[in-house]
Amino acid sequence: MPAAPQPAPKPGVRAKRSFLASGLGIALFSSAVFGLSGSFAKALLETSWSPGAAVTARLTGAALILAVPAVPALRGRWHQLRDNWVTILLFGLIGVAACQLFYFNAVARLSVGVALLLEYLAPVIIVLWLWTASRKRPRVLTIGGTLLSLAGLVLVLDLAGAVKIDLVGVFWGIAAAVCLAIYFFITAKENDSLPPIVLASGGLLVGAAVMWLAAATGLLPMTFSTADTMLGPWVTPWWVSLAGLVILATVLAYVSGIMAARALGSKVASFVSLTEVLFAVIWAWLLLGELPGAIQLMGGMLIVGGVILVRLDELRSSVDRRGGAAGPAPTAASPLEHANDVEPVP
Repeated sequence: MPAAPQPAPKPGVRAKRSFLASGLGIALFSSAVFGLSGSFAKALLETSWSPGAAVTARLTGAALILAVPAVPALRGRWHQLRDNWVTILLFGLIGVAACQLFYFNAVARLSVGVALLLEYLAPVIIVLWLWTASRKRPRVLTIGGTLLSLAGLVLVLDLAGAVKIDLVGVFWGIAAAVCLAIYFFITAKENDSLPPIVLASGGLLVGAAVMWLAAATGLLPMTFSTADTMLGPWVTPWWVSLAGLVILATVLAYVSGIMAARALGSKVASFVSLTEVLFAVIWAWLLLGELPGAIQLMGGMLIVGGVILVRLDELRSSVDRRGGAAGPAPTAASPLEHANDVEPVP
């Protein structure tokens, strides 16, 4: 007998599936362009740009471009800046300026992939801090993910390998991870009144102002260069790498990241954002000829796997609390469970 025809999905269900599918595509695009930042930055750094100069140019250009949609979003609601100035200030100072400066300093001394993998230890730092502060043992899955990521860190550093890792670069990478962890704490409080594009633009503007102030006082070396840059087999003018850093790796990355988070939810979007590590390694291989060693790639897989376990545990804990499911007593909530829709710029 022929199989009975299956009922066609309802129009609302089809629309939701299409919306989620498009959101997934946008999220992957966001990860891909975010992953370009290290390659474009290193192309500039190798022509005598200082990390501070690259960060300052990136933040300034992106802040000016994102101000175009941010100003209309505030029309009639300018009081939101006054009500949320502390969040915007801390976001710009730590989540944008410090995080990017430390990451670019790491990129100047390490391969792009290794620097980004170190920065992605942020969720592990959050787990360890909450464990220490609350004195409540995390769930088994979270502990397993943390240990897996720490084991991956040992492999990424490849201490017994022939190629010695620059310890100063490692310090900068871990410092970037700490800033990223602080960023999640800063943005952990739900805030529906401040549009994400306004927080992104305001944070970039604050970050740029801090960098220019540090340069003006002599605290931050600022070295620019108009020498040509190398991107893969191509010799390009310096402004091509800078434009890629500002427009692709910042503006488009931010906007598409916000769109993806709204389509998928911040938690699912944060899972997809883990593909940024893969994209960053691929871009660095194609544009810079960099590729981490086999041991370091294995360590990177462990770090990403550990982060996935931690976030899966957060998702399960969140579902249990909403559904009233029985289970172990909840541990201290992670800021990652409540982070808003704006992702940090790596």
